[in-house]
Amino acid sequence: MSTESHPFQPFLPAHAQLLMLGTFPPSPKRWCINFYYPNFTNDMWRIFGLCFFGDKTHFVRQEEKTYDQDALIPFLNEKGIALFDTATRIIRTKNTASDKDLEIVEETDLAQLLARLPQCKAVVTAGQLATTVACRQFRISEPRVGEFSAFAHEGRELRLYRMPSSSRAYPMAVEKKSEVYQNVFKYLKLL
Repeated sequence: MSTESHPFQPFLPAHAQLLMLGTFPPSPKRWCINFYYPNFTNDMWRIFGLCFFGDKTHFVRQEEKTYDQDALIPFLNEKGIALFDTATRIIRTKNTASDKDLEIVEETDLAQLLARLPQCKAVVTAGQLATTVACRQFRISEPRVGEFSAFAHEGRELRLYRMPSSSRAYPMAVEKKSEVYQNVFKYLKLL
């Protein structure tokens, strides 16, 4: 089993109010775009379409079975939504992107990421392993899915929201997931 390094640079709009953290991207053979949440069966960009446009296909190019990366990046920049993951190096124990099959070799320094986002007010973790890593680094208790834990960091008051995984393996309809995500976007007045 070989060690993989994160394939993407952190996506950090200077005015970002929100930092979204997953665990680690799937292997490139599963990508339909060269950006975060690249697997076409992952619902993150459908969740965003529902939350911001009332249409889960807003960022979807159904015929090509891909996402509209050219629309996503300017949208995320405009809204001030940063993206990265809680692991920078991993080993896939079973060649999947599932948290249970990832061994983290090197965690992301989340304090360093937040230092680059001076306007950030909230962190979202999508999935159990991302939540565990973030809560351990920030020394806070893990919130339940759909809830948050408040914490202080470098003189700032922030919230860490634990969101349902956008993976189809997580047993919740995309419409229900989007309702949970909307709470964060409303708190930050992004909607």
